[in-house]
Amino acid sequence: MKLLRLTFIFFMAIVLQVNAQDYDILIKNGHVIDPKNEIDGVMDVAIKDKKIAKVSKNIKEKSAKKVIDAEGLIVTPGLIDIHGHHFFGTESHRDYNNSFSSLPPDGFTFRAGVTTVADAGSPGWKNFQTYKEHVINRSKTRVLVFINIVGEGMSGVSTREQDTTDMSPKMTAMIARQNPEIIGVKIAHYRGHEWGPYKKAVQAAEIAKIPVMVDLGGADPALPLSTLLLDVLRPGDILTHMYGGDHSGHGPKEGTLNADGKVWPHWFEAQEKGLIFDVGHGGGSFLFRVAVPATQQGFYPNTISTDLHTGSMNAGMKDMLNVVSKMMNLGMSLQEAITASTWKPAQVIQREDLGHLSEGAEADLAIFNLHEGQFGFIDSSGAAFKGSKKLETELTLRAGRIVWDLNGIGAKNWE
Repeated sequence: MKLLRLTFIFFMAIVLQVNAQDYDILIKNGHVIDPKNEIDGVMDVAIKDKKIAKVSKNIKEKSAKKVIDAEGLIVTPGLIDIHGHHFFGTESHRDYNNSFSSLPPDGFTFRAGVTTVADAGSPGWKNFQTYKEHVINRSKTRVLVFINIVGEGMSGVSTREQDTTDMSPKMTAMIARQNPEIIGVKIAHYRGHEWGPYKKAVQAAEIAKIPVMVDLGGADPALPLSTLLLDVLRPGDILTHMYGGDHSGHGPKEGTLNADGKVWPHWFEAQEKGLIFDVGHGGGSFLFRVAVPATQQGFYPNTISTDLHTGSMNAGMKDMLNVVSKMMNLGMSLQEAITASTWKPAQVIQREDLGHLSEGAEADLAIFNLHEGQFGFIDSSGAAFKGSKKLETELTLRAGRIVWDLNGIGAKNWE
């Protein structure tokens, strides 16, 4: 009897141990690209309790409740889009601030493999709480924010965003320090002929210990950007719309290229010193006539982003994965493009808990199909560019839950 009891206890211990090791989801046979952990090859990824449990070769299928076969597909951390506008609302004449021009993130993120977005300055300190309740708390997508140095946020390019009296480093930094969702300070569209407002943004960022993102306003005549890039901004700060400047070097803003079609030397110098250059495609800020010669000269982005809003969603930009595909066709390798969309932006926004598949990390993950053939891409001016590579999202996981499944690879057959 004693032997029988011991045998039963031993058997139950084995059963409990096996059950404790069960994974919720196992992704098999995919080509895993995880830049932080220097993984670039066929691996399996196991997920349990919304976390990455294991990344290894030949994890047994019977150890998981659900198995997803990713053979021939690309498996990466969920993409991070650090430039979008998501303060959607119904107020007229407010540009991207609680307005018709901004978009709820969930309709545009998961289908593009994006699991984290950062709103690029739509709210300011005066209306951040409204933004948090309206957008952050209601989105399945992880929503982070660059808070605008203008208290009213992006609520009028020619009016409120030019009001230097509404630019408060003290209040901006205070709200940033109180809310961990705020990962940076944004200054955008300022058209004045001084660097004072940019210095205010830097001052707020220094207090809060976060980076600044700059969207140039287009002073006319143009201010010398060498001063901004090398003297005002700091290593780790961000210049977005890097391929959107006018081609001649003359006009309302300096532009990426000088009059000879060369990237300005101080742009290279700034990047070498640690300034972050971001794509920020948008509806008017990505031109092939700039991007092609710039990339041919070796001027590539540190981070890839969309500048998603109603003016870009159905135009040349479309979505994050379309922008990533453009950059691959402009010379970035698949690995470089994934790095610029995952681990690098995570580092830039000081959220190194994101953008990788380390054991214990939240299971934000995307599975892509890399198509090769003949594809067309459009820029912000309507000009076309032919390419041979295009990524398509097969499946997206957000916190271990399937939130996008294009072809049912994560679903059971109806029979």
